[in-house]
Amino acid sequence: MTSFAELTGETWPLFERLFGPGGVQGGCWCAFFRLPGPEFKRLGRDGRKEHVRGEADAGRPLGLLALVDGEPLGWVAVSPRPDNPRLKRSPIAATTVPADVRVWSVTCFFVHRRGRRRGLGAELLSAAVDFAARGGAEAVEGYPVEVTGKRPGTDLYHGTVKMFLGAGFEVVERRGPGRALVRRWLADARRPG
Repeated sequence: MTSFAELTGETWPLFERLFGPGGVQGGCWCAFFRLPGPEFKRLGRDGRKEHVRGEADAGRPLGLLALVDGEPLGWVAVSPRPDNPRLKRSPIAATTVPADVRVWSVTCFFVHRRGRRRGLGAELLSAAVDFAARGGAEAVEGYPVEVTGKRPGTDLYHGTVKMFLGAGFEVVERRGPGRALVRRWLADARRPG
């Protein structure tokens, strides 16, 4: 049975257990989008870990852990777009909605090898949309990869276009080779224009 837990100071040990001592993806600790490039590099693996832990302890929304029979096997980073400063400089992630619309961004997935091939990514995405709605989001955006035959390798942490479409997102725009901006308006949201 799968359940979901918000990353907080209390659930940090589960996050640490899922990510292992190295913090996956070269010690990212899911700080890549949350820190400007120079600061991300300067902090290094341990500094990034402490930064994310500090945000969890402070109660900032960061994302959700997927627990399968109590074991952490998956993660989705979902939080208000302004909490992810690196998105501002990304041509792939550039939003097309006015600044006063409360947009949350799904920036990263991680599923442990023991949790793969069971639909955990799709479950995480559905839970992320619900989490964003409870947090006041009017829209949720993602920046997934298009899988066309050959697997995109390490870029899968963005999720796939197919997975987002299956969760009710729409492609707003194709961007770059194999990438897209996708969005899901929430039921009570005001759509601009």
